Amino acid sequence: MTFSNGSASSEMDISFPTIRPTEPGKWTPELDAEIRARESPKIQLRGSQPPAPNVLSTDFFPHGKRSLSGIAVRAFCLGMALVLGLVMAAFLAYYESRLWRPWLFLSTLSIFHFLEFYTTAAYNTPKAWVASFLLTNGDQYRQAHTMAFIETCVTSYFFPSWQAKMHTPVVFAFGIVLVVVGQTVRSLAMVQAGTNFNHTVQSKKNDDHELVTTGLYTYFRHPSYFGFFWWGVGTQVMLGNTSKDLT
Repeated sequence: MTFSNGSASSEMDISFPTIRPTEPGKWTPELDAEIRARESPKIQLRGSQPPAPNVLSTDFFPHGKRSLSGIAVRAFCLGMALVLGLVMAAFLAYYESRLWRPWLFLSTLSIFHFLEFYTTAAYNTPKAWVASFLLTNGDQYRQAHTMAFIETCVTSYFFPSWQAKMHTPVVFAFGIVLVVVGQTVRSLAMVQAGTNFNHTVQSKKNDDHELVTTGLYTYFRHPSYFGFFWWGVGTQVMLGNTSKDLT
């Protein structure tokens, strides 16, 4: 908008408030050389700069400690195992087959291992690794669950009457209660500990570690171990595995 004699004019002028020359300047070889010389360092500087580094750590790539593809595959497989176990357990129980117990055990394990990673990822993100699923939790852990699975299969198939006598509805319900309570205490302890929780036993104190004395830690020194212990006992009571309970 231009001004004339101190008053505003209704005519719009896109050049306002800059006054533009009425005629274009003359382009000369000297002017061209001057502009090129002035801009050349900037162009060379932009060309010599290295490309922006990939800020994503290699840990997130396949086979890395935090491999996103590895996490996705494990979560998918655990979800499939959970659904398959529940469907098969319900199907076999409906037809009064004792072989529903191994499938229920599979579902229980799937829930436990998924929650181990999920709770870590949600409340202890810096320590969320592929290994946080605890699927590779040592030989003794795998051996214990393998033997429990074998026992429940053998007793269900070869000794169904004996197993039915030992594994009454009351015993089964008590086992379910232990599993639910143990899993709840375990997961809640991990949530309340937050970044102070670690799946690996630490030999020295980290600088950012704080002693948790609230919540479950008011009553238990190691509530996660407490929950895991009773969860493990509950799975065997739920399955009616006599030898594993004694062990």
